[in-house]
Amino acid sequence: MIVPIPIAIALPDLAGGGAQRVMLTLAGGLDPACYRVHLIVLGGSQAFVGSIPAGIDTHIGTAPRLRSGLPWLIRTLTAIRPAIVISVMGYLNLALLGARPLLPRGTRIIVREANTVASTTTALPAWMPARRLYQQLYPTADAIVSPTPTISDEIATLAPKAAARIRVIANPVDTDSIRVRAAQPQRIPGAGLRLVAAGRLTHQKGFDRLVALLAELPPASRVDVFGTGTEAAALQAQAQASGHADKIVFRGFTADLPAWVAGADAFLLPSRWEGLPNVVLESLAVGTPVIASPEAGVAEVACELAPGALTVTPVESGFARAITSLASLSEPWPIPRPSLLPACYLKPAVIAEWSALLDRLALERAAA
Repeated sequence: MIVPIPIAIALPDLAGGGAQRVMLTLAGGLDPACYRVHLIVLGGSQAFVGSIPAGIDTHIGTAPRLRSGLPWLIRTLTAIRPAIVISVMGYLNLALLGARPLLPRGTRIIVREANTVASTTTALPAWMPARRLYQQLYPTADAIVSPTPTISDEIATLAPKAAARIRVIANPVDTDSIRVRAAQPQRIPGAGLRLVAAGRLTHQKGFDRLVALLAELPPASRVDVFGTGTEAAALQAQAQASGHADKIVFRGFTADLPAWVAGADAFLLPSRWEGLPNVVLESLAVGTPVIASPEAGVAEVACELAPGALTVTPVESGFARAITSLASLSEPWPIPRPSLLPACYLKPAVIAEWSALLDRLALERAAA
């Protein structure tokens, strides 16, 4: 009888971010006959708690910050004794690698870099020698997973001794599930372009840059922005001051985002930095073209697509021009348009790559 390999996935929270979605998709996609998955969440937002796949052993703490939650995380891992721990997000990766001597002997650690290293090191406290920690700790990981070659190259440049441990594995997209949720595309009635943007209302996502373009959009255009965040009030005020507040609506969080994206003429991503944003892949999965900034981390995806599926252009120059070149649907399609997503991002292909990595590390651990 085959005993499933115990795997632990460590997350700082269950907020509605791309890294959390990737790990929940992975947790639900791994074969339960081969792996017993434990999901360990330090605390914080629980927006995605309802999206935890069935059959996953879930451990949720109450720590609002990593500093207070790390002892609980170590105790939980010691009790579970997983063969492999998968950590997500740079600051949690560094903490777990630094605490490795406290983990059960033989535990293998995979760190996944969800964002660009430059953005992570910039966001960490000024007193923390972030770049030096990457250089010292990342080579001690048993494997480093990057969602794009660009991020892989960035890690290898910063920490050359870690280069041999890096593996590029794309974000998995559960196309069937996304298209079911988008089965009845949503669209505000009327003439004119209907555009959708989504993400946390923070400086990173660049929605202020989008608001600044409202005057350049054709008459009757409408941008629906989905998400919550600290800049909500400032963005509302900016839109009012622009004199074009009628062109944009901030709708907050919605579980029906795939349906709204499926009904849009395009999805907009004006981010200042990203890793590999899931929302772009999911937009392509429901057949909606995307217009994104160069900083959004999707230029490599664009190279794999037909012209027009994903336009990468500077927000300050070509973004409005790319929007005005769109043809309006006038009314929503009755069903989502055919998927534009390349096969390498489909869930089965990505889960197979993760499974191969987990199997290799488990065999190495058994042989040690």
